[in-house]
Amino acid sequence: MRVAQVAPLIYDIPPEKYGGVELVVYNLTEELKKRGHEITLFTTKGSKIEIKKYEITEKLVGKDQKIIKKYEFIEAIEVLKKEQEFDIIHIHYYPFSPNWLFTVGLFETPFVFTIHSKLDIPGLKKIFKMFPHLYRVPLISISNAQRKPLPGANFIATVYNGIDVYKYPFEKNKEDFLVFLGRLGFEKGLAEAIKISKKLGKRLYILAKCSDPHEVEYFHKYIRDEIDGKNIIYVGEVDFSEKVEYLKKACAFIFPIQWNEPFGLVIIEAMACGTPVFAPKRGAAPEIIVNGKTGALVPARKIPKFMDENLIENLVKAFKKYIDKINPEDCRKHVENNFTHTIMTNNYLKAYQIIIDKWKELKLSFDPVKIENYLFTSKL
Repeated sequence: MRVAQVAPLIYDIPPEKYGGVELVVYNLTEELKKRGHEITLFTTKGSKIEIKKYEITEKLVGKDQKIIKKYEFIEAIEVLKKEQEFDIIHIHYYPFSPNWLFTVGLFETPFVFTIHSKLDIPGLKKIFKMFPHLYRVPLISISNAQRKPLPGANFIATVYNGIDVYKYPFEKNKEDFLVFLGRLGFEKGLAEAIKISKKLGKRLYILAKCSDPHEVEYFHKYIRDEIDGKNIIYVGEVDFSEKVEYLKKACAFIFPIQWNEPFGLVIIEAMACGTPVFAPKRGAAPEIIVNGKTGALVPARKIPKFMDENLIENLVKAFKKYIDKINPEDCRKHVENNFTHTIMTNNYLKAYQIIIDKWKELKLSFDPVKIENYLFTSKL
C-alpha cells in the first residue's frame, strides 16, 4: 500500500525530547515500512528518519500561530499536489487548527484524519454545523472518550497510540521516589503532583518541558518556589534515554491531569517500564489504566479545579492503598497486550482499508461545487 503520513510541523520526527504525537507518527511510519508498505512522510526539515520525505519547513515550536497556520496551508498544498502518488493519505491533526478541514473538497485520493487533542474546544461544534460536510470526514480517535464532545462525527475507528515496548527497559526493583513527566501547565497538574509528593513524604523528579510563554508563566507562578533540589527536583526536558531511566526506577508516576486527556502517551511509557500510574478518572485514563492493577483511578470533578484538595487527598489515599499491591510485571504485560506499535499499526491498516472500500460513497460528500453552493445559499 502507498501511504502518505502527514505530520504536524511543530517538532521533528522522531522528537529529540518532547513530542508525543511525533513519536506516534515515527512508530507507525517505521512499522509500516518494516511490513513492506511504500511510505512517504510530510514533515519538518530536521526530521531524522530514513524514508521518502517531503520537508516543509524547520520545526515550528514556539512560533507565532499565524506562522504555524501559514505552513499548515503550505503542507496541505504540497499533499494535494502529490496525492496521486498514494493509495491513502493519513493526516495527523490538531482540531484547534482547522485549516486542514477546509481542503477536504479538493481531495481525489482517500484520506483520514487522526485527531491528537481534545474535542471539547470552543467553536468546534459550531464549525461542523456551519459546514455539514465535515460530519462525513473520516476521522480516527485515539480513545473512545475523545469522541464524546463531537457526536455524529464520522469516526471510522478508535486506534490507541502504541510504543515499541522493547525500547522501554523493564525494572521490577523500584527506588523510593515519584516521577512527573509532561509539559508545564494547569491541565497537566504538576502543582498538584508536588503537593501529593509532599503529603506522601516522597521525593519527586520533574521531567517537564518549559519553553512556551504560558509554561514559563506557570513555572514562575506555581513551581519555582517549591523546588528545593532535595525533595522536589526539577530535571527539565530530557531525551528518550534519560526519560526511561527515571520512569523505570520510579515507584510511581503521579499524573493528576486537570483536563480530559484524549490519550496520554506517558501513561503507557511508564507502565511499559513496570511503573504504575496514579491519575484522576478523566478523559482516556480509564481506558488505559487498570485500577488497582497497573495504577489507580480516583474520582474527579466534572469541571477541574486548581489545587483541588479532594483530588489530591484521593490520590494520596490511592497510592497508600495500592502501591504495595501492584506487580510491575502486570504493568508491563498490560502495555504488551494492548498498546504496542504493532497493535496500533494493525488497527490503522484495518481503518485504511475501510476508508478505501467506502471511498466512492464518501467522496460524494466532498464535492467542492456542492460545498460551495451550500455556502452561498444557506443562512449561516
